[in-house]
Amino acid sequence: MRLSGLQKEVLGLYRQCLRECRKKPEATRKHFQTFAREEFEKSISLDKRDFSAIEFLLRKGRRQLEMYASPGVKDIRK
Repeated sequence: MRLSGLQKEVLGLYRQCLRECRKKPEATRKHFQTFAREEFEKSISLDKRDFSAIEFLLRKGRRQLEMYASPGVKDIRK
């Protein structure tokens, strides 16, 4: 199955999130992984032809990743 450009971007962002999780302290790593998974699952029912919504969520996700990837952020809670 071939993926569209947006699908590749979403998967790339998810992989990047998981890579960043590995840089966090072992004790809180699971919190980051769970948060990332839940954030992506919130939008799983989104129509894949809704390009503006997907692009908005990609921008939002990149901003969140940049914020949480900061070395000063040690844990994440809901």
